[in-house]
Amino acid sequence: MITFIGMGLLGSNFTKALLQQGNTVQVWNRMHKKAVALESAGAKAIQDIQQAVKGIKRIHLTLSDDASVDSVLAAAEPALEKGCFILDHTTTSMQGAIDRTRNWAEKGIHYVHVPVFMGPANALESTGYMLISEASPILDQVLPMILPMTGKVLQYGTNPGRAAAIKLMGNSFLITMTTGIADMLGVAKSMGVPNEDITNLFENWNAGATAPARLTRMLSGKYDQPSWELQMSRKDARLMLEVAEAAGKQLAILPACATEMDRWLAKGMAEKDWTIIGSEHL
Repeated sequence: MITFIGMGLLGSNFTKALLQQGNTVQVWNRMHKKAVALESAGAKAIQDIQQAVKGIKRIHLTLSDDASVDSVLAAAEPALEKGCFILDHTTTSMQGAIDRTRNWAEKGIHYVHVPVFMGPANALESTGYMLISEASPILDQVLPMILPMTGKVLQYGTNPGRAAAIKLMGNSFLITMTTGIADMLGVAKSMGVPNEDITNLFENWNAGATAPARLTRMLSGKYDQPSWELQMSRKDARLMLEVAEAAGKQLAILPACATEMDRWLAKGMAEKDWTIIGSEHL
């Protein structure tokens, strides 16, 4: 028997996938009707949180944040069985993951943070990525539980907060990339570029494929042989900002990028590779 707590988009589809794989799953959610909705897929909806975890060796969580995880686990604690595994897929703070791992271990319970880079479709199809940072023998016991739930498990050593850190790092990229796309659309619309021309460009030019090489270059700390000079990238940013302003478009990322470029230009870095703007974080 598996108990799954948190029937949002991810939790619901994780539950359906586990059921399709032949597992017996009972579910709990603060709004009980969301748990009941999974009964048509074969799950058993439990209304009382302690009843949901009583005698269960394997418990999964997909909640919203540190506070919700702590609140739900505090409510469930009187019924938790010693030696059980709590596999938490919630995106939380690094320190929260560290503290929970330590605190629950002191109570004889295995809390393991397993955040994901997965959307609802991935959860249903058992694709995407799960992250884990845990030592053996706990790791050896958890891997068989999570491997069927994902396309790949990425392991990040034994620091119990490292998986949480990697998850937040990755999400920061997704947020800034998406906001950057929004700015790009604003610039495109300012110049009257139709949607089909935008999609045609990205069907032929995979800008995302340059990310690993760009990261490698930035981590190298070498900026003396530029592929795009800082002064030239700032000139292009000026052109973008000017056309957007003329069209009355509000941009989010590009103004901040221009400000950061100006800071480095003031340091005399005009002829350096423009990726020097990230050098303070190395």
